[in-house]
Amino acid sequence: MPETGRDPNRPSPDALLEAARREERTRGRLKVFLGAAPGVGKTYEMLTVGRARQKAGTDVVVGVVETHGRAETEALLDGFEVVARRPVRYHGTVLQEMDLDALLARRPQLALVDELAHTNAPGSRHPKRYQDVEELLDAGIDVLTTLNIQHVESLNDVVAAITRIRVRETVPDGVLDRADDIEVVDLNPDDLVERLKAGKVYLPADAERALGHYFSRGNLTALRELALRRTADRVDDELLGHMRANAIPGPWAAGERVLVCVSEDPRSAGLVRYAKRLADRLHAPWTALSIEGPRAASLREGQRDRIAEVLRLADRLGGDAMTLPGGRRIADDILAYARSANVNHVVVGKATRSWLFELVNGSVVHDLVRRSGNISVHVVPGEAVAPEAPPRRSVATAPPRRAFETRAYALALAATGAGLGLAVLLQPYTGVENADLMLLTAVVAVAVRWGLGPSLTAVLAASLSYNFFFLPPVYTFTIADPTNIAAFLLFTLVAVLVSNLAARARAVAVVAQARARSTERLFGFSRKLAACGTLDDVLWATSAQVATMLRVRVVLLLPEGAAVTVRAGYPPEDRLDEADLAAAQWAFDNDRPAGRAADTLPGARRLFLPMRTGRGTIGVIGLDADGTGPILTPEGRRLLDALADMGALAIERVRLVEDLDRAERAAETDRLRQALLTSISHDLRTPLASVLGSASTLRDLDAALAPEAKADLLATIIAEAERLNRFIVNLLDMTRLEAGAVAPNLSAQDVAETVDTALRRVEAVLAGHRVSVAVAPDLPTLRLDPVLFEQVLVNLLDNAAKYAPEGTMVTVRARMEGRRVRIEVLDEGPGLPEGDVERVFDKFYRVRLGDRVRAGTGLGLAIARGFVEAMGGTVTAANRPDRSGAVFTVTLPVPARTVPGDLAA
Repeated sequence: MPETGRDPNRPSPDALLEAARREERTRGRLKVFLGAAPGVGKTYEMLTVGRARQKAGTDVVVGVVETHGRAETEALLDGFEVVARRPVRYHGTVLQEMDLDALLARRPQLALVDELAHTNAPGSRHPKRYQDVEELLDAGIDVLTTLNIQHVESLNDVVAAITRIRVRETVPDGVLDRADDIEVVDLNPDDLVERLKAGKVYLPADAERALGHYFSRGNLTALRELALRRTADRVDDELLGHMRANAIPGPWAAGERVLVCVSEDPRSAGLVRYAKRLADRLHAPWTALSIEGPRAASLREGQRDRIAEVLRLADRLGGDAMTLPGGRRIADDILAYARSANVNHVVVGKATRSWLFELVNGSVVHDLVRRSGNISVHVVPGEAVAPEAPPRRSVATAPPRRAFETRAYALALAATGAGLGLAVLLQPYTGVENADLMLLTAVVAVAVRWGLGPSLTAVLAASLSYNFFFLPPVYTFTIADPTNIAAFLLFTLVAVLVSNLAARARAVAVVAQARARSTERLFGFSRKLAACGTLDDVLWATSAQVATMLRVRVVLLLPEGAAVTVRAGYPPEDRLDEADLAAAQWAFDNDRPAGRAADTLPGARRLFLPMRTGRGTIGVIGLDADGTGPILTPEGRRLLDALADMGALAIERVRLVEDLDRAERAAETDRLRQALLTSISHDLRTPLASVLGSASTLRDLDAALAPEAKADLLATIIAEAERLNRFIVNLLDMTRLEAGAVAPNLSAQDVAETVDTALRRVEAVLAGHRVSVAVAPDLPTLRLDPVLFEQVLVNLLDNAAKYAPEGTMVTVRARMEGRRVRIEVLDEGPGLPEGDVERVFDKFYRVRLGDRVRAGTGLGLAIARGFVEAMGGTVTAANRPDRSGAVFTVTLPVPARTVPGDLAA
């Protein structure tokens, strides 16, 4: 926010301090290569810049670079010193992470660290890679890094709304704000799509899927605009910082900005619309500014309402609404803000006030034109903007409480008496000439403490006392010397002027303090809303804040179908009478206030006001207070409007997130439905076709078939029927898991016996493989559901037999590790693709290996994980480190009272 209240011809202290910190710091410099999407060339550009720095003599070391198999990127790594990565074991998988300690010990001048938003493996010093980068910078090491725009925290919801995909790895905006340089790596969406099709970003199978979802041309265009706008905002901030640090008055023609000045004038709303049209033509941001000068305290409530409504209009039209305190010259405050914000277009209405008013108060328009310098001033004539009537109050408001404070007037007289007593006591020493100063001191003190009314009372008392006690003849109200008449009148005039100025200063201070308190509470409310993740939290926070700040009882109603229902209240309130419900429903349906003190249904006990956003009315807020008549003062109504707007936006934000989650769930449901249809239409038909074919052959050719052929056909029927039975069992088991109907019947079980039973069940499936079993003899008994655990082993063994070639070894191992038992099923197949290690547990997901693998439903591993987790264990997948093949690891806890050696009988 631009600074106000300082000399525009002097450098900004904040900007100078920031510049000094940048010059004198020992912290390293951070440069971010920002892209709209993967594949635009961020890593390539980072390595290119690193290569140039290396040739210039800089000590450059690669901390971590992800080439993703791109040959041109891997070629750029040649010649760089690369710090070896640190292996981290996680759930049986070895992950390779950047070795932060080795990089700090090496201490290069420049480190290249790819993928700033990366999440480190559990057990690392920092959970996020950007925190590793922060530590490198604190150690004085410069860093080049890469980031995609979808990983910026503040843009997470925007990106999710565009792509329908919520990014889980994010980087706080502060990291990007503290970067010394941001370079956009831009690529035309069509060129990026061509790179994707050519396999230069993802593998062909993944690229085809990405083109249909995240990498659509519309998504890429929107993400590209986000990246460019985010960088443009950064450049804009740097320009403003440079101008303030060097006391450059501005504006610099580096971009267009529009400022419209609003006041209590009836044409202010038209000025705001004119500024909106001007900003649209210039493709420029714009701000509506209201200056609270000395006259602000004397404005009528209708004029205050008009200013508040105009600022709300500016906010609805997409501009920034701002109110700033001002001094005697409004034009100087406007120009000071315009120069500090680099505004180059100021819109103001032509004055229609009388020449006498302008003579006394000055003309803002004339002052702006004379002092504007390089700023263009758009003076809109009165005829061009039609005046609008003040906003009609559909809700009556209570007059502000201005009680007559007898105590303040009594204390004013007492203070005057104290000043008089002091003047009388000091008269022999200071003379009569200084008596008036002591009385004036008392008047000023009263004005500062109690305001204008008591201070004028003190002026009257001081004047009479000055006449009675100090002007001859004393102790009478008669003035004998004509010169003393002038002294008396001058004293009275000075006392009135001084008390008026002091009272005005007090009024301004009181208003400023009240505004500061209100702003602080609104800021706290906004932070509280930002932290709310659910609709109930938002509703509770809103109702509590409104009730606390306005000292009323609050209910919040949201639509459910065609009717509105109570969703929150403070104090908690869940029932309304029929009159209140009718008023709330009318307020929601007609987008107008209703109920107590309103034009419509005034007989209700509560006042109901609609809560609006840009998408329309989203709810109703109801207020109630003790007594009768209007509930809110005009100032309270304006405060309520601000609180209701903030609450409505928070409700809309939560609902948008819920809508996005529902859309994602619907898309997932549709994907699962398609996979299920595919499974039923293909995978289940295959064994049925085999059974039907074999049975038909036996029926039609029974007499011609040899006994061996008949035995083969019967074996085929039995095998395919068992296979079909396994498919159906898997479908039923997954249905039980998703319905939450799996309740393990836990009892003490011997692992070796359960493994042996499972192997007998899949003996036919493993007929073409060699089987090795290595179960440690001292394993304790585990609390397991024997049926579920046996099914887990059957699914894992069936999966191993499916993907391992015939003749290879399938191994089952079980051993103790600490207080857990580790069971592994290993095969000698091709292993798992790099990106499928976690996806193999997804429902209906199968690794595509063409015709080499027999069909399946893609449910076996998902069911295995569900059953194991229901029994308190975990199951993970990884590739074998010793040879090709996959290893699936089941880890189960040992019961607290069981130790190795307590074997089942």
